[in-house]
Amino acid sequence: MRNAVVVLALVAFVWGAPVSFALAQAPAIENELYLITPVSKDVHDPMLKAFAAWAKKKYGVDVKTSAIPKGTPVAYGQILEWKGKPQADVFWGGEGTLFDNLAAEGLLEKVQLPKAMWEAIPPAIGKPVPLPLKDPKGFWVGTTLEPYGLIYQPKLLKRLGVEIRDWEDLLNPKLKGQIAQCTPDRSSSSHASYEVILQTYGWEKGWEWLKKLAANTGIFTARSRDVPNVVAKGEFAVGFAVPSYMAFAEVLAGYELVFVYPKNAYVTPEPMAVLKGAPHPKAAHAFIEFCLSEEGQLLLSGLGVYPITPGLKVQGPAGSNQEKAVAFTGGLRSFFEVEIGNVYDDKIAGEKKRIEEVNSYFRKEIAEKHKEIVK
Repeated sequence: MRNAVVVLALVAFVWGAPVSFALAQAPAIENELYLITPVSKDVHDPMLKAFAAWAKKKYGVDVKTSAIPKGTPVAYGQILEWKGKPQADVFWGGEGTLFDNLAAEGLLEKVQLPKAMWEAIPPAIGKPVPLPLKDPKGFWVGTTLEPYGLIYQPKLLKRLGVEIRDWEDLLNPKLKGQIAQCTPDRSSSSHASYEVILQTYGWEKGWEWLKKLAANTGIFTARSRDVPNVVAKGEFAVGFAVPSYMAFAEVLAGYELVFVYPKNAYVTPEPMAVLKGAPHPKAAHAFIEFCLSEEGQLLLSGLGVYPITPGLKVQGPAGSNQEKAVAFTGGLRSFFEVEIGNVYDDKIAGEKKRIEEVNSYFRKEIAEKHKEIVK
């Protein structure tokens, strides 16, 4: 040990640099963190800001954070293109099946979490098909529970003389031109909801149903986030496959919207994973730990989503965002207090061939023929 110190001192003398034994005590995490995510700014910005404060308190490190906003399919494609040399550290949000595919390609690191934190998250939720909340192999973990449901503008819907309680209500002829949705090749929430319909009715009858939905659709937006926005402004009466927090953000902005959680609607665990070759892997794992901490879960619950551990509920003082979120989703405080229906089979939906089949069929039979379908 003494010889090593002498060598270090000699090297430092030669190069004119001071010797600092603090070199042996490198920071616990890096001072930068970058996300690639479909999760909207309404959620990822508050989480990144809170993480920076948490990291400063826990590690004494000032972490610079940033996010690359991309729809889930686009983000997934970008990560494949990076080929293990990513320009981001963490992939957050969307369907777990895409994370499984990335893990199979060797593009994810195993999640590093305290054992108790990992075990607090149940393996799956929902019946008759269990929906995974974390990867049994450890490459991704869910961070929050978020339903992809339906929303409507109550005054406009009342004027049309329509009620929305479940999927079938969307096919009411009075809603012609009044539905907004995003394309499944650009939106994970739309893709997952299309799969719910296809796995409920079967391939042929499912597409018949989705074509009827297209006949009532007035716009296919470029992003999921645009759907609640155009409904909130009253440009369209109903939104299809809307993540709960995106709609809740419009409520917090002062708009009047009602959220409906239809039968067997997809509930995403908003998976999170560290990318293989991430520039800042320690900060990446620390961010996942923060999101799953009680502090992180409480913050998320005030943004229109739900805790992913059974021991936590959405609750807060009167008038808080938490209580507003509970009222917005009809009084629901935890997905572990109610029976969750799920028909989405990730083994079917996650096949690469299946993903492209759904997107290709949509493009050829709905997107390209939309005007004809409406007519």
